[in-house]
Amino acid sequence: MQVSELQAAIGRLAPDISANKSANDATTSFGEMLDGFVNHVNDLQNSANTAMDKMASGQPADVNEVMVAMEKAKVSFDMLLQIRNKMLDAYKQIMQMQM
Repeated sequence: MQVSELQAAIGRLAPDISANKSANDATTSFGEMLDGFVNHVNDLQNSANTAMDKMASGQPADVNEVMVAMEKAKVSFDMLLQIRNKMLDAYKQIMQMQM
């Protein structure tokens, strides 16, 4: 997967990450982008857990909204795992290079 495809996919999953940046700050480091995505995934996980807890405790909750929140959290977490796997593969390849 190319970096531009990865950035586009992250942009679709977490459109509000870049909303926190000012308009004149055009350069965002990979670390900042990754940190923002991790925080967004964490927020999605927390909202899914809150929705599940609300439904499990008997409070009025829409089953469809709970399932959508759970699937959003799952898909974003799977994406994060794939990013981690690609980064580890790249690190291993760099460490195997001979100088």
